[in-house]
Amino acid sequence: MVDRMLQFVSVHQHQPDKRVAAERRHDFDEIYRDFDIPQAEVQSSRCSQCGVPFCSVHCPLSNHIPDWLKLTAEGRLEEAYEVSSATNNFPEICGRICPQDRLCEGNCVIEKGFESVTIGAVERFITDNAWEQGWVKPVRPRQERRESVGIIGAGPGGLAAAEQLRKQGYQVHVYDRYDRVGGLMIYGIPGFKLEKDIVLRRHALLAEGAIEFHLGKGVATEDSDTEISFATLRHRHDAVLIAAGVYKSRELGGPGSGLPGIVKALDYLTVSNRRSLGDDVPEFDSGLLNAAGKNVVVIGGGDTAMDCVRTAVRQGAKSVKCLYRRDRANMPGSLREVKNAEEEGVEFVWLAAPEAFLGDDMVTGVRAVRMKLGLPDASGRQSVDAVEQSGFTLEADIVIKALGFDPEELPTLWGEPALEVSRWGTLKVGQKTFMTSLPGVFAAGDIVRGASLVVWAIRDGRDAAAQMHRWMGARAEQPLSVAAE
Repeated sequence: MVDRMLQFVSVHQHQPDKRVAAERRHDFDEIYRDFDIPQAEVQSSRCSQCGVPFCSVHCPLSNHIPDWLKLTAEGRLEEAYEVSSATNNFPEICGRICPQDRLCEGNCVIEKGFESVTIGAVERFITDNAWEQGWVKPVRPRQERRESVGIIGAGPGGLAAAEQLRKQGYQVHVYDRYDRVGGLMIYGIPGFKLEKDIVLRRHALLAEGAIEFHLGKGVATEDSDTEISFATLRHRHDAVLIAAGVYKSRELGGPGSGLPGIVKALDYLTVSNRRSLGDDVPEFDSGLLNAAGKNVVVIGGGDTAMDCVRTAVRQGAKSVKCLYRRDRANMPGSLREVKNAEEEGVEFVWLAAPEAFLGDDMVTGVRAVRMKLGLPDASGRQSVDAVEQSGFTLEADIVIKALGFDPEELPTLWGEPALEVSRWGTLKVGQKTFMTSLPGVFAAGDIVRGASLVVWAIRDGRDAAAQMHRWMGARAEQPLSVAAE
């Protein structure tokens, strides 16, 4: 091991080469180039193989990171893939979009003084290489079960649960209101972070493993050609998992907030991604959700805001500004994404918040005020206060609200008042069981924890699948007279 590993003292960190900003501003291709085998082996050899791997501790999936780094350094790439995929259903996706600077790499033991191991890039390489070598296979359960499971939502949580349950032999049916599999991975995250064929090939693999997808099929109170009632789902399947995500955009008030030209981030990103997928998109063609030649102001400081500003650059915006009420150190988004955005020409207006929106028939500007950080609040985060007499105006032809997402009112939308929700509108579940207030109905992902990371949705989906398997197994072992009750 000494010969292969612990090379951080002599080998410098090297991230995959990044396309220059002048080139990548004009397309939606991923900005990072791939490692080749020698690069992946050398970078993996920098791992210190520490006794307490904080990279794994701070990974929501508890990935066995030091193990697959060592296997990669030794050239045992198929074994590295087997270890990586044992805890993660979509490692090539997490390797691309996880905020490694806040999770595994940000907690790497050698990070202080030697820079962290390039964990995300190696993770991506391992599975991309496995696809090229034909090592990624569809699920083939050893034994088929008669029980069927209905999963609402084809995002990362629902897909992870679907694959785990299919491995156990269950008949798995996934329902989604959209026409493609992936949820926000297909329509929310831009191609420069996650090219769409990466998601589509996973869909094809899951379908090859006999998971049934019912696309363009939303859940409602009554059955129709495009919708299925929640009651029908419960009757049709032995267990149901709700992994619907959170899609209701948070609103922004103030004078002029209803002006045309003020749009929701998800609407804007969905239109852009649909166009990249080759769909006809009238909202783009009309210019309504097209930033070409416009002064763009994005309000927010999370990863969705970063997706919006970088998309606007690629659409040919005249100027792109990001307005955020806190400073760089306190923004929730990935600092790596901020750096990428700045390289591409985005201007960040820190410590500023909107007061009003200007314009008559269309938005023409944002009146903002400077902010200052105050004392920590109950959550431990510094409060923000407006600075008196500090107002200023930003010119804007389109304003994009990237303020986060809240859950939809599922009990009302689905006609199921017995489905209990928290005060935030998320579904209530048992802490260990993942079961909702309805017997046999489970929930996982953002619809339970609130808007979060893809990697957390995968973790929740896997854990919920394990609890569903346990619950259905217990029911199968009950005497018929008890089960009938």
